[in-house]
Amino acid sequence: MTTVPPPAAPAPEPISPVQAAALRDGVLPPVEEVRPGIWTLAVPFRFGVPDATLVYVVEGTDGSLAVIDPGWSGDGSLDELRDGLTSIGRRLEDVSLVAVTHLHADHLGAAAAIRKATGARVAMHRLEVEALGREREDAVENDAEIATWGVPAELRAGVVESWGSGRHIGLGRLVQPYADLLLEDGDELPVAGRSIRALWTPGHTAGHVCFVDEADGLLFTGDHVLPRINPGIGLGGRTLTNPLGDYLASLELLAGMDHLEVCPGHEYRFRGVVARAQTLARHREERSRHVAEALDTLHEPTLFEVAARVPFSGGIETMTGFLLASALTQTAYHAALLGRAGEVRSA
Repeated sequence: MTTVPPPAAPAPEPISPVQAAALRDGVLPPVEEVRPGIWTLAVPFRFGVPDATLVYVVEGTDGSLAVIDPGWSGDGSLDELRDGLTSIGRRLEDVSLVAVTHLHADHLGAAAAIRKATGARVAMHRLEVEALGREREDAVENDAEIATWGVPAELRAGVVESWGSGRHIGLGRLVQPYADLLLEDGDELPVAGRSIRALWTPGHTAGHVCFVDEADGLLFTGDHVLPRINPGIGLGGRTLTNPLGDYLASLELLAGMDHLEVCPGHEYRFRGVVARAQTLARHREERSRHVAEALDTLHEPTLFEVAARVPFSGGIETMTGFLLASALTQTAYHAALLGRAGEVRSA
């Protein structure tokens, strides 16, 4: 019997009307002061992606600045960041720390350019640094895995290019050392006069972290929890654990944080992180149900055949390249978490 899923919960209401309006109108939101000495500004994506990264600037009591998730800088340009700092009466040279939630180029991409320009230290979780260093090795293993998925021949090259040997997590814009300060769960950022700790929240990537600022009532969530988007899972390289299981466990870590204002990496600031985390968990539970139904119905299916029964947005038949690869790997994570990976045959 096929069950009818409950209606989707509405997205949380924005705290920042101007961020919500900018998202609706497809423009960059203006610089805003979130708390005394804490601002948010936006850096646009490159390569035609119609969105932006929300960058957070935190002032220490010594006058130095920390930047959380500096955004993309495909060509080394820091114009948007410079302009944003100028608007609050500060300079790029005031930045002494770049704290990064995860390794994706729209969050980490400008870090190397800032470090080169200012000498600022870059802080990131140890597992993200390891994933960047293992990128080529992972790509070879991904190529071998892709060959087992049953991807139609006309789509296989695009999947290999975006997920296998052609993949560049950092888009080739990053330089070693990827981080100067390796973070672990519970570590505090070196920002004078402030207590901001790293909360390890794996799932989206293996070393994803949120930053918790209890004194100011803020939770910087990167891509772990967003107000409208269901974050992708396992998008940071190969892992020894199931990224889906890691993600669901990481969502539970937010249970006692409903008093904090959420400062996400995209879209707009909001409250109600517990309800939003529960909605994200239910979305994953629904996906698991669809995967289970596909396995109940099909006889020795390939991964592609299972994924074709899962109602991804737009349907898997509309997907190519990275989106298709992500849908397939997430299907595999669901099958594994159900204990049914052995029912999927190698193509």
